Amino acid sequence: MRARIYKPSKTAMSSGLAKTKSWVLEFIQETTSEIDPLMGWTSSGDTQSQVTLKFGSKQAAIDYAREHGIDAQIFEPKQRKFNVRSGGYGENFATNRRGAWTH
Repeated sequence: MRARIYKPSKTAMSSGLAKTKSWVLEFIQETTSEIDPLMGWTSSGDTQSQVTLKFGSKQAAIDYAREHGIDAQIFEPKQRKFNVRSGGYGENFATNRRGAWTH
């Protein structure tokens, strides 16, 4: 069995960092998907590709994979640079603004 261990990135739909603190062990699909002739849905006999395990640390995920004989590939997360303005959102409504504020 092959798997990958990674730390998920934040979703594009929000600016929050929820669900990005844990490490994920996800199995890689071993067989190809087939199209069901009756319904037209894609299906596969590989049920392991549906399994996702979450761990509190990278080392815990690596230890689990090693204990169970899983060939895991580790992907390190890319660190993002935070964009924090000094005034934040309230700066949009500041009374001490230097220039004229018009739409």
